[in-house]
Amino acid sequence: MTLFRIFCAAIIAAVSIYTTIVIANHGMGLYPIFFGDIADMTWRGQFNVDFLCFLLMSGAWVAWRHAFSLNGLLLGFAAFNLGAPFLAGYLLIEGYRNKGDSAALLLGRARAARSR
Repeated sequence: MTLFRIFCAAIIAAVSIYTTIVIANHGMGLYPIFFGDIADMTWRGQFNVDFLCFLLMSGAWVAWRHAFSLNGLLLGFAAFNLGAPFLAGYLLIEGYRNKGDSAALLLGRARAARSR
């Protein structure tokens, strides 16, 4: 679990630093570029569609893990919009909350308890 936590922290740091540099150099115009590449039907667009599907799965999993409660839906929305840094931070926090129990981390405490 320690290596996984280091990995999550590295993701948060790397993506945050990269994003800061991109914003400093190009501003906050992500959405027109992101969806424009998709509309152009290029390899960049293909990557963006793939990444968009990852974000959808990430948001859906976080919301499902919280039984689609209001809190779960808000966290799922955040996972979809904030990407890898959010998910890495979420996994770090939930990993500590669940004391490294991977079943509870993946399923949520209630589902993990029922599966045992």
